[in-house]
Amino acid sequence: MRTNPVKEKLGRGETALGTMVFEFATPGLPASLVAAGAEFALYDMEHSGFTMDEMKRQFAYCRGLGLVPIVRPPEKTYAATARLLDLGAMGLMFQMVGSRAEAEEIVRWTRYPPGGVRGAMFGGAHDDYKGGDIAQKMAVADSRTFVLAMIETRQGMENMDEILAVPGIDAGHLGQFDLSLSLGMPGKFDAPEIQATIDRLVTTCGRHHKTAACMAPTLAIAKDWQRRGFRMISYGYDVGHLQEGLRQGLDALRKT
Repeated sequence: MRTNPVKEKLGRGETALGTMVFEFATPGLPASLVAAGAEFALYDMEHSGFTMDEMKRQFAYCRGLGLVPIVRPPEKTYAATARLLDLGAMGLMFQMVGSRAEAEEIVRWTRYPPGGVRGAMFGGAHDDYKGGDIAQKMAVADSRTFVLAMIETRQGMENMDEILAVPGIDAGHLGQFDLSLSLGMPGKFDAPEIQATIDRLVTTCGRHHKTAACMAPTLAIAKDWQRRGFRMISYGYDVGHLQEGLRQGLDALRKT
């Protein structure tokens, strides 16, 4: 079975860069992302309307390219988690994690017994339709699955230390948009409380030897957060990249 080069890289203390995908689940997308230098694609099923069938196709397109597919499930359940892992997801980002107990349950969903409750299905998409030793496959699957807990609510902010202390949680992912809503200051990312939470997330991740992850909507924000200690950065998202590139070209033409 394939390993997870992004998880391995982050485990060495290095930085991994990719982007988020909300809209364009096309056959050529993974190859295009690799050509642009992305190491992972973070597919959002919570807000996009992507189906399981579309995700299965995307994971198949990623196979062989070296692009690591990570997914935010449509809902925070065992059923969604197990299905996405069986379809070939190498990582899962769980929304609005609020407590240690919730983080522990999430980890159990992503692990085979005895460390978890993931159901068994082999010879399918996640193990490349191949045979082989079942125990070895289980060990590789448990080892390669990358689990991100989103810190994006007041509860999650207050409990981030105990959440990130949970074994099997690999990264704390900043959710600045929902965090601003939860704190009653929608979109005010420069507010001192949000800025303090950003720095505390990096510090807490470091204390527990976890990765600080984020989705940075602009290059300026990405550079700032990288400087502050984020090592897994989703730079923008598919619609934003298309709009920004097109806007720059059209504006330049109109000024000619």
